[in-house]
Amino acid sequence: MKILIADAFDKSLPKRLEKFGEVFDTMDRVAEADVILVRSKTKADKAFIDNAKSVKLFIRGGVGMDNIDAAYCKEKGIAAMNTPEASSVAVAELAMALMIAIPARLVDGHNGIVAGKFLKSELKRTELYQKTLGLIGVGRIGTEVAKRAQAFGMKVIAFDKFIDKHPIVELVSLDKLLAGADYISLHTPLTDETKGMINKGTIARMKKGAVIINTGRGKCVVEEDVAEALRSGQLGGYGTDVWYKDEIYGSPIVGAPNTVVMPHLGASSKENLLRIGDCVVDILSKWNK
Repeated sequence: MKILIADAFDKSLPKRLEKFGEVFDTMDRVAEADVILVRSKTKADKAFIDNAKSVKLFIRGGVGMDNIDAAYCKEKGIAAMNTPEASSVAVAELAMALMIAIPARLVDGHNGIVAGKFLKSELKRTELYQKTLGLIGVGRIGTEVAKRAQAFGMKVIAFDKFIDKHPIVELVSLDKLLAGADYISLHTPLTDETKGMINKGTIARMKKGAVIINTGRGKCVVEEDVAEALRSGQLGGYGTDVWYKDEIYGSPIVGAPNTVVMPHLGASSKENLLRIGDCVVDILSKWNK
């Protein structure tokens, strides 16, 4: 078996995979690979899949399959799998970090001190305690966020069209969530239905001053509409780790007020990369039988 590691995984993974066959990371050998490991950077579209002439299995280290054309893989008899259980804690912790940073004015306070400005009277904090968090999507990651938010004394509600009940949160309609939440955290896959779901219309239905946290998919948000709502004060803040385009510096979010932005680090914790490696080894152990 020949295994191509196309993206960045934990540095221990190549050695762990040697028992399954030859492991390499040079993209000029893509046509030789039986198995290709990707994360978010590599886009396994039709052209990429056609170039991978020997591939029998794609493994995406992470949640979702947005960057793999799973339908085309199925058409060609190629298996495509991911590691959704690995990333839940890492992404949930980053979602909470963004949720804390915005009302606590952490970035503004830090940048002020670095610039020689002690902004004690200028910066006003608010608390998460007794605020309502609305989760759009309450699968593995959303559930981990809910646990952490409840520990902060937040009321948690959720909208998820794929489930009828949840053990720890109240399920509500999307309209009720948008109208009632002080904070809204996105945890949906990217589909035709969710693409652009946070837009001028849905933002207008939110509480004035609501804060949006996005560690899900960048294309679920219309960035121009979010930036305008931040400038008008309809939104009180936006924290994101995901972007509409890979080239973020043309994004209207960069430089918009009351934002905390990250370079897609949600699943990049040291611990999570090790868990992803565990999942990859488990997948190959079962697939190789």
